Amino acid sequence: MIASTIQPLLASGALQFAFEKATTEGKITISVLAALSLFSWTIILTKFRQLRTARKWAKKFFTAYSSSRDPLDIKNKGEDFEGAPVYQLYIRGADELAFHLQKNPKLVKGEKRISTAAFEAVKVTLEQAAATEAMALEKGMIVLSTAVAGGPFIGLLGTVWGVMETFAGIARANSASLTAMAPGVAGALIATVVGLLVAIPAMFAYNFMVTTIRSITQELDGFASVYATQIDHAYVENRNLEEKIADAFIRFEERRSAPKGYPVSDDVLHCPD
Repeated sequence: MIASTIQPLLASGALQFAFEKATTEGKITISVLAALSLFSWTIILTKFRQLRTARKWAKKFFTAYSSSRDPLDIKNKGEDFEGAPVYQLYIRGADELAFHLQKNPKLVKGEKRISTAAFEAVKVTLEQAAATEAMALEKGMIVLSTAVAGGPFIGLLGTVWGVMETFAGIARANSASLTAMAPGVAGALIATVVGLLVAIPAMFAYNFMVTTIRSITQELDGFASVYATQIDHAYVENRNLEEKIADAFIRFEERRSAPKGYPVSDDVLHCPD
């Protein structure tokens, strides 16, 4: 039905006639709009593919993450969810946590933990990763917003310029008949038509993508908070003062009673022999 409606419009040759009658300025305006349309459609197709992939892989990632209580489980298994922004956030946080567990561990009941200072570094990494992924999702959206806001105005400029040229030509020819005016007006109006054809698809795509990106960004922020909480519970040295003092005395006595040259862990208290 749509094809049968559009076909007569194209067959009538109105657009072709108007383009042929457009002034040089009008044709330049149409060329600019065509270039803007090309850029906007490139962004539309690329972003649709990017957002679809992000949704698909994020769903798989959350399924895998919820199946384990260990925040480092996915990293240790070597699972990959490259298309999901939330996975990029996860892996950066996991790498930072693994670094502190390896370089500056705190032994609590025989298990490796990190200090609260190291945990703050992990949280900063998560915040930076969330901001980086949000910016990556928004990349190129300025082209669509420009097409939405600027397309009609660029077309209107071409139309007004063309109408001005038409009336100027009529005045110079001293002929004010409709036959003399119609071709020039038609050639001027095509710039506005092209401007609207550029702006309307970009507007619908922009609104859809902004809503989707906002949803993914909120998802990133929410996961960052949950992930940080789980790291805090599983890997941060959260002992009270009494426990720390008792552990310090135990290690001090170990150092005093240990034979000379016997290795003793001193990650909590460093005391001279």
